[in-house]
Amino acid sequence: MFSKAKEATQFISKHMDGFQPELAMILGSGLGDFAGHVENPKTISYEDIPHFHKTSVVGHAGKLVYGELKGKKVLIFQGRFHAYEGHDWEIVCLPTRVSALIGAKSLLVTNAAGGINQNFSPADLVLIKDHINLTGGNPLIGHNEVGPRFPDMSEAYNHKLNLVLEESAKAIDVDLKAGVYAGFLGPTYETPAEVQMAKIMGADMVGMSTVPEVIAANHVGINVCGVSCITNLAAGINSEKLDHSEVKEVANQAMQKFSKLVLEFVSRVSHE
Repeated sequence: MFSKAKEATQFISKHMDGFQPELAMILGSGLGDFAGHVENPKTISYEDIPHFHKTSVVGHAGKLVYGELKGKKVLIFQGRFHAYEGHDWEIVCLPTRVSALIGAKSLLVTNAAGGINQNFSPADLVLIKDHINLTGGNPLIGHNEVGPRFPDMSEAYNHKLNLVLEESAKAIDVDLKAGVYAGFLGPTYETPAEVQMAKIMGADMVGMSTVPEVIAANHVGINVCGVSCITNLAAGINSEKLDHSEVKEVANQAMQKFSKLVLEFVSRVSHE
């Protein structure tokens, strides 16, 4: 399970020449431009990293960026791998496992999501309180080399990091909502019936990522928190057809407040 992550980490570490990140980020659809805030950035293309792949989804640049942000050393993955692209769980979770192996103490995951909660509107930012795994799979299936065989998921999203996100939002007057994320496999958008099922189960938003990465993070012991950008209302919540180009457009609209929130979060988070 970890052989590919170890080889990728060795390559990245050699390229980084002693740089030690404190915080890692995985940026979802339309949110990758945040990496432009990094000071003295250095970049590695995913295609150059062993076992990483070229990203195939619009809005995922496929680059690893590292440098300083608000005085903190950060490692940012511009784009992620999805199971619906044909990748197995080991590849999907490579950025998460590399983050842990390279020594990052915390991981921030972000995504574009469809809103189920009718109090949510496109371009809203939502703190992920918890998730429901509706992918039909789990990245820990198979031989267990590192970490517990049966990881506890009662605090999948770290409470202390969540508090920092909430305090950051209040400090800069950004309306940060909170909700439960339901992760589907994709690549089809959910049907209205599936959305209603997720709603009955307690989900506030739906998407096609994040869940495997968070499971993997908890397995290897890296603290994780997450923010969703509501880019559309899920199927059946309104009558509009869904299109990925609109997802990216709305994410771009939310970029300014997303950037403000994450920059404030980075300035406040502590790894002492």
